[in-house]
Amino acid sequence: MVFDSSRRVVITGIGLLCSVGNTTGAVWQALLAGKSGVDRIAAFDPTGFACQIAAEVRNFDPLQFIEKKEVKKMARFIHFALAATEEAIKMSGLQITPENAEAVGVHIGSGIGGFDIIEREHAALKEGGPRKISPFFIPAAIINLAAGQVSMRFGAKGPNEATATACTTSAHSIGDSMRIIQHGDADVMIAGGSEATITPLGVGGFAAMRALSTRNDEPARASRPWDKDRDGFVIGEGAGILILEELEHARRRGAPILAELVGYGMSSDAYHMTQPAPEHEGGFRVMRNALRDAKLDPSDVGYLNAHGTSTPLGDTLEAHAIRNLFGTRVPVSSTKSMTGHLLGGAGGLEAGITVLALRDQILPPTINLENQDPETNGMDFVPNQARKVEFEYAMSNSFGFGGTNGALLFRRWTE
Repeated sequence: MVFDSSRRVVITGIGLLCSVGNTTGAVWQALLAGKSGVDRIAAFDPTGFACQIAAEVRNFDPLQFIEKKEVKKMARFIHFALAATEEAIKMSGLQITPENAEAVGVHIGSGIGGFDIIEREHAALKEGGPRKISPFFIPAAIINLAAGQVSMRFGAKGPNEATATACTTSAHSIGDSMRIIQHGDADVMIAGGSEATITPLGVGGFAAMRALSTRNDEPARASRPWDKDRDGFVIGEGAGILILEELEHARRRGAPILAELVGYGMSSDAYHMTQPAPEHEGGFRVMRNALRDAKLDPSDVGYLNAHGTSTPLGDTLEAHAIRNLFGTRVPVSSTKSMTGHLLGGAGGLEAGITVLALRDQILPPTINLENQDPETNGMDFVPNQARKVEFEYAMSNSFGFGGTNGALLFRRWTE
């Protein structure tokens, strides 16, 4: 089948897992309450590290989702992907059978993959030599095995892909999945991302770049997008998985339709390894491209879930790009103020949050916004409290190292 943009794509299931909750419902309620998931690192002893805080998933038992003998064959990011997918499929009511398996695909990425397994196996090598390396090391750690394990677990025999575009990974996974459905290569896509890099090497590496907040004495107040006292992002972990489905396919099976995905934009800064281009012109173009894909005007958008990582330069430049395209009319919030930054999993988590905001007509807040950066004056960042509004379209932004950008545009579902 040739590409057909008239094949409309809807969201029928969401699975979210992060520091503020281990289910979609728990995550959503925590965000609306303005709850921070940031605390002192528990996964390892952070004494001596410049950054000693993170947004960890807590009280997560992979044995609830994976057989005991299989758990050690998978990195933590794969555990998260399987758990979030199970919830998303359950919400959607999707039944994958031999008759429809080839029409169901998987597109789940990760920015980094199995750091925990890499560190574990490197320690085994140093302590006991090469014979101590597990035969499961490589398939446990490589990025595409989240998608691979999901496809095997649930029997999805359609397209199977994994994107690794840094912090834009999940947005690209979801947007590319929309295109796969429009092209007719699948009727359903399980799409999103997962990340678990709260390890000594992960935290130490980002800290060495001076990218992380060092507000170690006030963890819950450390992630503070657009606040003038922000000092870096807080690393988080978790997963966000959406079930994307061709509209008529969803209707035929009576699926719950949560929102419609109407636009997808991509761009590259072509500027710097880690810094956005001046005025974040790449971010401006990616949002414009998503609007163009949806055949909408900036005035149509009623909410924007920003990349908003709490870094001094990144927040300011994203705000400039938003203002250059939308003016100061559109409300903008960063849920990373509560969840931390999930890196490659961020776009999946935040796409799910954006869909829930549309469904419930309520905007999650940006917490810890006490003294708004004067360079962003006039902009509405939904400070500190959720807000009931009426809106039809919402956008979710993701930007990654290497200047890779993605934007997703959703429409409130009404028959």
